[in-house]
Amino acid sequence: MPVSPFLPAHRLAALIRARKIGCLELLDLYLERVARFNSKLNAICVLDAQRARKRARAADRALAKGDLWGPLHGVPMTIKESFDVAGLPTTWGRAELKDNLPAQDALAVQRFAAAGAVLFGKTNVPTLLADWQTFNAIYGTTNNPWDVTRVPGGSSGGAAAALAAGMTGLECGSDIGASIRNPAHYCGVYGHKPTFGICSSQGQVLPPYIRESDIAVIGPLARSARDLEIALRAIAGPDEIDSIGWKLQLPKPEQKSWRQWRIGVLLSADTAEVDRSVQDAIQAVADFAAKKGAKVSDRARPDIDPAEAHRAFIRLLRAATTRSLTDAAFARSVEAAKQVRPDDDSYPALMARGNTLYHREWLYLNEARHRMRLKWAAFFQDYDVLLCPAAATPAFAHNQQGERWERTVSVNGKPQPSTTQMFWAGYPGMCYLPSTVAPAGMSAEGLPIGVQIVAGQFRDLTSIAFAQWLERDFRSFAAPPGFE
Repeated sequence: MPVSPFLPAHRLAALIRARKIGCLELLDLYLERVARFNSKLNAICVLDAQRARKRARAADRALAKGDLWGPLHGVPMTIKESFDVAGLPTTWGRAELKDNLPAQDALAVQRFAAAGAVLFGKTNVPTLLADWQTFNAIYGTTNNPWDVTRVPGGSSGGAAAALAAGMTGLECGSDIGASIRNPAHYCGVYGHKPTFGICSSQGQVLPPYIRESDIAVIGPLARSARDLEIALRAIAGPDEIDSIGWKLQLPKPEQKSWRQWRIGVLLSADTAEVDRSVQDAIQAVADFAAKKGAKVSDRARPDIDPAEAHRAFIRLLRAATTRSLTDAAFARSVEAAKQVRPDDDSYPALMARGNTLYHREWLYLNEARHRMRLKWAAFFQDYDVLLCPAAATPAFAHNQQGERWERTVSVNGKPQPSTTQMFWAGYPGMCYLPSTVAPAGMSAEGLPIGVQIVAGQFRDLTSIAFAQWLERDFRSFAAPPGFE
């Protein structure tokens, strides 16, 4: 029986170990699908088939000798364009970086290789990884496989689209403003934003810089929650310098039955209203868990003012990304910040102030962030996870006109600036918390809807475990029509 390209990575690895399929044979299956479907989606922007075939052959020879490289032995995978891969372009969608060919693999790429994966390409991103849709001047626009007139999300949009369409076995992205979580939600796959700092971003930093930004993380995307755990274990841990002094030991989930789960549910917020289609899908998850015996509360949440959290996040986010601005763009932000009223909490105002923060102001914001972090920690004394949206709506139609905050999405029949929904990225993200997105349902238009599962700091395996329970008992990955 032919092997399905939609199988999760751990099952592909098991088939390889059982000699049901060869590593080169599996790689060629995915390369054939890329040739057949990628023109429709433009998800994979760089192919490295020659080197991949060489590695796949080596993987086959190693297995024949009984040499198992790791849990992903022979599994073909792609990776987000922003990760350095020796000899391949790393551009972040910027035309001036089109000839940037790193000499060394990113640390995550090295660790996936050590786990046995066969890397065969890179997936598309928005310019500077700064959008919830995926397009740039070098590689063009990526489409959502569920509806090619809609976006796949961003900035790991190519990654999620390639996974959903069965063009790769595993992926890895990055996330500072839902760039893993939002594409997973839009494309109907699984994604995990790790606790800040547990996965080194070495080699996944905007050139010419070498240090990751505040809030920013890297993490896996997959067609199975179990794959998220395998991939996270492969890439997590300190880099060469930090490993001299510290080791990572993530606590294991404690739940043995549905009755042991303690779940908070937040469907919407005055700060960022959520469309009823998304609310209903998350409510269905909560109702299912309650029916299974879990403790579920629609009132439990951290003692944090959502509006204050949103204001702090946008300013911390824009402060973290300000080094990507040219000198001229920074000068324009300085002038814009001078014109902003103190009581103006619109996205452009918060962005201008965040881009140009004095360090003293940043310290006050950082203090506010850490006070919120303590309140999250108190919340997770009583609850294991908080279920909430990853975005305000399902995937929206392509819209590349104007600035991000000028574009709108329709939320319950009303226009909402697309940047307002970034609240759902920053609410847990700026406080360093892990979040897993899992498929939760479908909209009336036939678009995927995901649920964001937030857990306590370093409780990554807990949020992933909850996604695994949902995958087993509630809903799992489904392939988009037309790509079977």
